[in-house]
Amino acid sequence: MEAVRKRPAMYIGDISEKGLHHLVYEVVDNSIDEALAGYCDHIEVTINEDNSITVQDNGRGIPVDFHEKEKKSALEVVMTVLHAGGKFDKGSYKVSGGLHGVGVSCVNALSTHMTTQVFRGGKIYQQEYSCGHPLYSVKEVGTADITGTKQTFWPDDTIFTVTEYKFDILQARMRELAYLNKGITISLTDRRIKEEDGSFKKEIFHSDEGVKEFVRFLNRNNEALINDVIYLNTEKNNTPIECAIMYNTGYRESLHSYVNNINTIEGGTHEAGFRSALTRVLKKYAEDTLSLIHISEPTRQAEISYAVFCLKKKKKKSTHKKKNKKKIKKQQKKITKN
Repeated sequence: MEAVRKRPAMYIGDISEKGLHHLVYEVVDNSIDEALAGYCDHIEVTINEDNSITVQDNGRGIPVDFHEKEKKSALEVVMTVLHAGGKFDKGSYKVSGGLHGVGVSCVNALSTHMTTQVFRGGKIYQQEYSCGHPLYSVKEVGTADITGTKQTFWPDDTIFTVTEYKFDILQARMRELAYLNKGITISLTDRRIKEEDGSFKKEIFHSDEGVKEFVRFLNRNNEALINDVIYLNTEKNNTPIECAIMYNTGYRESLHSYVNNINTIEGGTHEAGFRSALTRVLKKYAEDTLSLIHISEPTRQAEISYAVFCLKKKKKKSTHKKKNKKKIKKQQKKITKN
């Protein structure tokens, strides 16, 4: 945990506004993983008056059983030990996002104070932390007829250059997650701002059509060439794929690609493959229907107005150690030959 506090940018990107909001994303990603596994459909995110954050879901709740190897509660292990989350357990989640088991413990390490409550088995369990260190052992504090996890944390102002959360930034990410995971309800409440009726500022995000609604939202201020969304939902090599496309009268292209809910802003082979496949299909259709007599630039990419392309990669059993050993042996043979 001390390594996280010494080099926080290695884990969350930076220590400015972007890194501050990334803490929220990491906690929410844990709830999204529960939703992808089929155990959660409601997530509440709250910006409190003192700029602390509370995230609560209705999932199964973090396990609190005694961890034989670590000799402490599984909850404490998850919250204070790096690489100990469910994402590192092959049987926990088939699909997951975030920092892959490091996220919530990173948030804990970079917070002056953090409180975790688990609603599980009809009971409420609680543990508090300071800069990633537990203040007491996990204890039972009450009973409950719900299940889930509630996390509240206060970012460390000695690490972050800013500690004030912005509603608009969190709003954009929560909306995005609701579109990428149809059927899930995510609420965002800002207790620092009151509306005219005395209630706190709040917005609820829910999508029944997922990426189809997402591409309509992105294209809302443009004149659509085709009113219907071109939509694909399939599976290739055991990897679920979703794609939604809309064309408008403009000339600006906007492609949003995601892998396990993470926006791959720098592209990748999945995005390059999508572009080339789209170009190939349109070119073949034009040739087959004699709509295209000659193409002077056969490799030119087809341009799209708005597209959302999503992959959810399932985890595979790790074989990198064996592969690495083979690579090392090959390298050693090359060195000896030279």
